Amino acid sequence: MCGIVGIFDTRGGPEPNRALLEKMNQTQFHRGPDEGGVHLEPSVGLGHRRLSIIDLASGQQPLYNEDHSVVIVFNGEIYNFAELAEELKAAGHTFRTHSDTEVIVHGWEEWGEACVERLRGMFAFAIWDRNRKTLFLARDRLGIKPLYYALLDNGTLLFGSELKALLAHPDLPREIEPHAIEDYFGLGYVPEPKTILRHARKLPPGYTLAVKLGEGRVGEPRQYWDVPFEPLPAMELREAQEELITRLREAVRIRMIAEVPLGAFLSGGVDSSAVVAMMAMESADPVNTCSISFGDPKFNEAQFAAKVADHYRTDHRVEEVDPNDFDLIDRLATLYDEPFADSSAMPTYRVCELARKKVTVALSGDGGDENLAGYRRYRWHTYEERMRSFLPLGLRRPLFGTLGRVYPKADWAPKVFRAKSTFQALARDTVEGYFHSVSILGDELRARLFSDDFRKQLAGYRADEVLRAHAERAPTDHPLSLVQYVDMKTYLVGDILTKVDRASMAHALEVRVPILDHKLMEWMSGLPPEMKLAGREGKYLFKRALEPYLPHDVLYRPKMGFSVPLANWFRGPLRERVREAVLGETLAATGIFDRRFLQTLVDQHQSGRRDNSASLWAILMFESFQRQVVTG
Repeated sequence: MCGIVGIFDTRGGPEPNRALLEKMNQTQFHRGPDEGGVHLEPSVGLGHRRLSIIDLASGQQPLYNEDHSVVIVFNGEIYNFAELAEELKAAGHTFRTHSDTEVIVHGWEEWGEACVERLRGMFAFAIWDRNRKTLFLARDRLGIKPLYYALLDNGTLLFGSELKALLAHPDLPREIEPHAIEDYFGLGYVPEPKTILRHARKLPPGYTLAVKLGEGRVGEPRQYWDVPFEPLPAMELREAQEELITRLREAVRIRMIAEVPLGAFLSGGVDSSAVVAMMAMESADPVNTCSISFGDPKFNEAQFAAKVADHYRTDHRVEEVDPNDFDLIDRLATLYDEPFADSSAMPTYRVCELARKKVTVALSGDGGDENLAGYRRYRWHTYEERMRSFLPLGLRRPLFGTLGRVYPKADWAPKVFRAKSTFQALARDTVEGYFHSVSILGDELRARLFSDDFRKQLAGYRADEVLRAHAERAPTDHPLSLVQYVDMKTYLVGDILTKVDRASMAHALEVRVPILDHKLMEWMSGLPPEMKLAGREGKYLFKRALEPYLPHDVLYRPKMGFSVPLANWFRGPLRERVREAVLGETLAATGIFDRRFLQTLVDQHQSGRRDNSASLWAILMFESFQRQVVTG
């Protein structure tokens, strides 16, 4: 795994400043501490930081074709590179290395922009082709690897694996994008293609961007792949189980190629346990596994990880996380470069730190919940959709909207009496309802959070428009498949994959995600929804298929989150820190927030009247970002 950066004068000009390019490259040293290199020529500067995984001796970058007219900087892994290399050799291309990077170079020469359609793996790369006068940027289908870019007023295009590389350029404006702030407090992250900065973008997953020298502009990215959700031919449950295991095992096997120590995260959940089971069947040696434990049993899955480790006799390492592990709070803002409100980033950082003590590559189980309907919210959404189907929205909205407003909020009461949220859900359309189930701060809270001046800047924009835009483009209208698709476009890439990429790269650890293999995903997307969510059982097919491989209580126990005890922290050891950050000068100076409401959130939580920990964490992370990244 690596980091890439670049400076490209779209209007044409001299070589970019070497010192500046190297400074941008050095901001990503953590992504590739083994080696670094740059390429400079008129109008073009490319930089690379390398974490050596394959072809340790000769895979240095930037890497060139035979006559040096094509040069690439690449972050990722191409798992089918050996087959592609043989095909390209047969077509007359000469290889100087055994690296997957060189396959992309010759693939570009042979197939042009369509080369990305031949690649199986995770990647973000930039190719400069001097003969075609074209800079070509590409990102993998799911967004496992990140890629940021920005066009400056003088026609200079900047790009990098992390936003910090762009921030190292003195001419990049630091102006914040108001819509991104609304998105952040709605979703807990800034969704693609936005960044928190008005003048910077993320290249969306499954897209490429070709920029011609001399045109002085950057066009719109081009999509080359999407999750199809194309129904498969009818099959029996047993047949689907067998095929799922065959496909999963193959996706795991091709991700076990490495010239450095390799292992896996083992949380004790279904997905990571499935990956470890497949690895154990493919390996003659014990699999290296690691997990972290928590003192609080509400958050601790270590006993289930130990069961799987014992079952497959893995070389297992466990470390207990300090329940008062606050040291990372300010570190997170500099890791993510944007406000990021998923508190599980802290244990994720620690498990990556633990894994790196023994391995350089780790396989994870990320993607199982989105692909196979593992989240509890999917069950609630399908239930609410059935209820919504009985009445048209024109009748539901005024009737249940009124009931939702007048019915008292009763979080303390037994669930049967908590009708307020049900009435509110029935008053919404499909996208509004699902947004409400995933939002960090709901519509009412965000309306009160922001100052009058900031609401005017939003001009009516709402974060649920992000989900609505994806829902309108979805290749399916089935209630379950639709929200799975929306999650793949938003939560999976914006939260889960971003969290894992930054946490792992902070330790120069490469993480591979077999359940997000695009061929496996294409097949899984076509499965009947009832094989994914059967009654109250999410991941139904997956669990049935894994019964011969994993203990029953690992497969069918209640799902646990990878969480930290924020509510207790904010009433106890972090009480004063939260109050100072939320009510202090940093946030007050932005003019974004209603200070009286911030006071209410803090007072309600610390008095025990309400659990506002999720809202306060999001605000705390925004304050840390503002203080360290924007003004720091």
